[in-house]
Order: sequence, then structure tokens, then C-alpha cells
Amino acid sequence: MKNIIKIVVAGLLIVSLNACSVTTRLPAMVTDNPAGEKEGRATVKVIGNVFVLGGDLSIRTAAENGGITKISTVDYEVKSGLFVSKHTTIVTGE
Repeated sequence: MKNIIKIVVAGLLIVSLNACSVTTRLPAMVTDNPAGEKEGRATVKVIGNVFVLGGDLSIRTAAENGGITKISTVDYEVKSGLFVSKHTTIVTGE
């Protein structure tokens, strides 16, 4: 019985620490426009992969936040923690 409890606790510990912090950035050219100097971001926070804490993650919002009228690239960034993750749309252009 004690061994089963130890195995279950060890398994839960391993699962809870899996990918505690992962950052990935993959830019994508979405138009033929040259890369601009301006950058706009739209961010939302998610708790427990269930509860979204306000915000708008759209490309349009990111472009408006950066004052961009001609979009060159769109990027999506996710920073994940144990219970909270931050999702960001990043737009560059002129």
C-alpha cells in the first residue's frame, strides 16, 4: 500500500512539473509588405486552461495597439506556467 501511494505521489509530481515554462515564437509572413518598424501586441491571460481573463487576441487589435495600418508579419507567443498562461498575438508592419 505504501509503495502505491509513493508511486501515485511521484506520478502527480512529475505531471505537475511537466512543461512549467515553455516559450515558442514562430513568425509568419502574411503579406508581401516589407517588414516594418512598428510592433503591436494583443494579450490575454488564461488560468487553468479554462478561464480567460479579458482581452482580445485578434490581429486587428494587435495592429491597432501598435498603430499599424499595413501588416507585414503575424506572430503568436505562448508563455505557460503551472496554472497561468499568457497568449500574445504580435503584429509588425508600417
